[in-house]
Amino acid sequence: MTAANDTTIPVDDIELEGELIIPDGANGLVVFAHGSGSSRKSPRNNYVADVIRERGLGTLLFDLLTEDEDRYRENRFDIPLLTDRLVAVTEWLRTRAATAGLRYGYFGSSTGAASALRAAARPTTDIDAVVSRGGRVDLATEVFADVTAPSLFIVGGDDTQVLQRNREAAAELTCEHDLHVVAGAGHLFDGPGQLEEVADVAADWFEQHLS
Repeated sequence: MTAANDTTIPVDDIELEGELIIPDGANGLVVFAHGSGSSRKSPRNNYVADVIRERGLGTLLFDLLTEDEDRYRENRFDIPLLTDRLVAVTEWLRTRAATAGLRYGYFGSSTGAASALRAAARPTTDIDAVVSRGGRVDLATEVFADVTAPSLFIVGGDDTQVLQRNREAAAELTCEHDLHVVAGAGHLFDGPGQLEEVADVAADWFEQHLS
């Protein structure tokens, strides 16, 4: 397995910290966009990333904000800023020999899902698949007409407000899409077997569309 730990990604006049891991023979790469208050060290996203790599796909977990930026709560909810960061990181990946020829997917959690969908809507990113986990996809509905990547929304059955928002948003998508409800799960998918279900369903989606 080829691994580049503690990857530093230059974006404009700052540097973002990340971890890029690419299994030998990988055809695809999943870029993670974490939710507000989280980071590349999110245990849930790292678990999902482990399962995705077991399917032979690469992963990049990175911080959308620098340490200094993250001290200001408003930055965590600045969806346009976070979208621009995700787009810039994708463009950076496409300049690297190890990642330039791969198919790309986005995995977005909570507010990170809005950034993932907004970034996928931009033609320059050329994204092949999107997965949202408990995502605030309602914060990206105005760009849904431009999202062409197959998109999967995963929501907890007991996360009622987010589930309703996801159902309404999914109905507006014109691309290939699906909504997967994890029975009995809340927003954090912290019940027995719930995060495992999220990881398996997400990995299936990416394996189908990136491999």
